[in-house]
Amino acid sequence: MKIILLLLLFFSNLFSLVDITLSHKNIKPGSTFAVILQSDKKLIQAPNVIFKNKTYQMFTILGSIKKYEVFLPVDYHAKQQKENVQVRYIENKKIIKKNISIKIVDGKYKQNEIIKVAKGKVTLSSKNKDRTKKEYAAVYKNVYSYINPKDYIGKSAFILPMKSKVTSDFGNARIYNGKTKSYHSGTDFRAKVGTMIYSANDGKVALVMDRFYLGKVVYVDHGRGAYTYYCHMDSFKVKDGQVVKKGDILGTSGKTGRITGPHLHYALRLYNTTVDPLQYASLHNKIIKIYH
Repeated sequence: MKIILLLLLFFSNLFSLVDITLSHKNIKPGSTFAVILQSDKKLIQAPNVIFKNKTYQMFTILGSIKKYEVFLPVDYHAKQQKENVQVRYIENKKIIKKNISIKIVDGKYKQNEIIKVAKGKVTLSSKNKDRTKKEYAAVYKNVYSYINPKDYIGKSAFILPMKSKVTSDFGNARIYNGKTKSYHSGTDFRAKVGTMIYSANDGKVALVMDRFYLGKVVYVDHGRGAYTYYCHMDSFKVKDGQVVKKGDILGTSGKTGRITGPHLHYALRLYNTTVDPLQYASLHNKIIKIYH
């Protein structure tokens, strides 16, 4: 009996008890899911997650090297099918691989939302084509391509950028001027010109600029691949590189860019993938309540 107990003790010291949890079994395109790893022993290296042929590093939860998390985006155009989520971590100098399946299901987004805007905002001149290319290159360099490992948020829950009625949800399939098809890449809030816009959470202003489609826009880096951005603004109250706290005023709403009227277009990019900003915020707030 003593030998058996000694052997059990020996093997328990060799192997960790690792629990891996996915926030969703079924996920809509354009949404976010979380992967949580908890171990009874310290891990010598941060785990990774492989999803749709991309590798994502997991991050410590409040600095604990026994608890890790990562929020993963599902592209709006992802096919409805089962996908594998593989979590990899090192134990006793060996790579352990755990596979969990997740199903991408119909988003049931609203179809054929009719939008009428100025002709020049749909059929672009050569000058405006060049402008949009340069703008995208600048945003990609300063925002989309940079994954900041810093966690600005910690235990802070997301808030709405303003208290107003949502006039158009994320994901609505749109037709511009009867021909150009697209989808709504954010959430629109009703807002007359001059309404205050607040940072949805702690972060750092990554970029402030005036874009052809989005108008005057502020990008806020929240760390770990997540950026919120606030579009069609009338004025700015922040500048590049400024650290902001949740609820700080970023500027005022307006009617700049490609719009049908004044409003706030609130959006979020996660690992350079556009996702539903309200669904992401709801999930994030749920995760910090449970695991932080």
